[in-house]
Amino acid sequence: AKGIAQSADKPMVGVNHIEGHLLAPLLEHRIAMPYLALVVSGGHTALFVVEDFGRYRRLGTTRDDAAGEAFDKVAKLMGLGYPGGKVIDDLARQGNSRSVKIPRARVKGAPRDFSFSGVKTAVATLLAGPDGRAIAHADLAASFQEAVVDMLVRPTMLAAREVGVETIALTGGVAANSRLRARLSQLGADEG
Repeated sequence: AKGIAQSADKPMVGVNHIEGHLLAPLLEHRIAMPYLALVVSGGHTALFVVEDFGRYRRLGTTRDDAAGEAFDKVAKLMGLGYPGGKVIDDLARQGNSRSVKIPRARVKGAPRDFSFSGVKTAVATLLAGPDGRAIAHADLAASFQEAVVDMLVRPTMLAAREVGVETIALTGGVAANSRLRARLSQLGADEG
């Protein structure tokens, strides 16, 4: 980017990728600060308090795979292609989220942190097992998606209560996931 800008005699403006995620909701919504932001993408999963422009406090982060990366890897394991988020979301609408037992990871001693490598490994183990071919893809997609959503929602709601914010912003590519949006909206409404 620097080389292209220099050769074209144009200015280059550096943008902090995470800060872009944190402030992107302000493009379409009037949100009072401070607010809690759940950044969920293919490369990042983190919770931040957005206190003001340029003032952000990270409350939790992923210890391994990001949530979006887990969606992509599970879709690939299921033969659904890449990227995997939308195809799993669409397929999950046809499945039963309680039909396949998928573990939910919690990080010991860090209740606002995330870990998605285990859920991905659980799906790989199920598919490689003797009953792997018998598992309906729609049910597996729904069960996997519900596990990931649970693992995102629990620390987010915990952080919102602890910090005492009135607004949770969901941002990043995985913010498009219909189940995640529905669960956060419902829980947010239930808790005011």
